[in-house]
Amino acid sequence: MNVLRFFLSIAVLLLASVFVIAPASAQATRTWVSGVGNDADPCSRTAPCKTFAGAISKTATAGEIDCLDPGGFGAVTITKSITIDCRTTEGGVLSALVNGIVINTLAGSVVHLRGLDIDGVGTGLDGVRMIGQGQLHIEDCSIERVTSNGVEFLPNGASELYIINTRIAEAAGGAVLIKTTGAIGINAVLSRVELTNSANGILVDGTGNTSAMNMALTDSLVSGNTGNGVAVKSVAAASSVRATIVNTTISSNAGIGVNANGAAASGAGSAIAFLGASTVFGNVTGVSNTGSGAVQSFKNNMISGNVADGTPITAFPGPGGTPLQ
Repeated sequence: MNVLRFFLSIAVLLLASVFVIAPASAQATRTWVSGVGNDADPCSRTAPCKTFAGAISKTATAGEIDCLDPGGFGAVTITKSITIDCRTTEGGVLSALVNGIVINTLAGSVVHLRGLDIDGVGTGLDGVRMIGQGQLHIEDCSIERVTSNGVEFLPNGASELYIINTRIAEAAGGAVLIKTTGAIGINAVLSRVELTNSANGILVDGTGNTSAMNMALTDSLVSGNTGNGVAVKSVAAASSVRATIVNTTISSNAGIGVNANGAAASGAGSAIAFLGASTVFGNVTGVSNTGSGAVQSFKNNMISGNVADGTPITAFPGPGGTPLQ
């Protein structure tokens, strides 16, 4: 009887240990960080973590990390679907000498970055660097003072980029670089963005890629860059690169406001920028068609006040009366 009781006691202890251990090892759907948190804590609302890097390992795939109060939460590498949301407070990422946020996710992943202030303090590399696959959403963020690109989108598989209501400034490489190699389709949408005081505003570069790349830019400002404002580029035997620019001001750039640089008139190797309801002024060159590249106008733009305005290729009928460029 004593032997039976002994084994029953052991069984009860083992069963109890399962219930004790399981919750401790499980990842939470929602975790929290705080300026006064501790990464040794479970990242709950009452015991938040200190950094994004500390919280991400305790957050389930497709979960969310929220900022409880203001703080500097450090650089982080993301390898799974996740949301980081600091829109209700100050979510700082100080990224001296490193990339601010690196995304290296698998196909089908979705990453949302919301309300972040990424500051390279003049020595940081990329603000946000995408080298994986899937969807990347950057919303209500500020990215500044980096030595490379504000956003460097270099996916290794078919991917989508969305940048909404975001400011990118003082990026020594360029505000936004969209580029890849291989046969990788890319779709990018930028809306209500400010791309200023960087080497270039946006470069969509199809060099080395053999699939289509598409970018839409709406309701935005591209100004004060030391190079081009918006440029799309493709080369022989490479992808077609298309950009649609609507209701956007492209001004005071030391290079070309809108440049299409293509190696073929259509199909692979072609580069076309469609320009509508936009203002291009104060640039060294307003619009430029390089090679067989084409800036195609909807004839409702204001292209004036540049050192050389340039002439878009008018491919679409304008409104009644005397059309704009």
